[in-house]
Amino acid sequence: MIRTIDKIAWIHLEDGRILSTRSRGKDVYYLPGGQREPGETDLDTLTREIAEELAVSIEPDTVRHFGTFRAQAHGHACGVTVRMTCYTADHRGTPVPRSEIDEVGWLTYRDRERVSPVDQIIFDRLHEAGDLR
Repeated sequence: MIRTIDKIAWIHLEDGRILSTRSRGKDVYYLPGGQREPGETDLDTLTREIAEELAVSIEPDTVRHFGTFRAQAHGHACGVTVRMTCYTADHRGTPVPRSEIDEVGWLTYRDRERVSPVDQIIFDRLHEAGDLR
């Protein structure tokens, strides 16, 4: 049984709000991104997932590590954790929902309870730093 889910996520902030996505059939929002495929680097996963989910192109030269966070994985059995490695990056294009994404939203700290547990940790850090209103 998988005990840790390895995910890569994009942190994209505008005007004190963070870009978040809600997947088909899910009741919470997640930062855009996903799990790596065999042999992929973090950058490979980030660029592939963001293109698939949001139809935008990450600009590889601007990618910066933001942090790595761990929490109980939302919707999984107790003890299954998610390790989410987050990056900031510039992009080309306008984010629109694609693939399994039903909705794209710009959330603030007031939306903290509407996101997954690992995203709540990230929201706290961004809010404390004054980046998420």
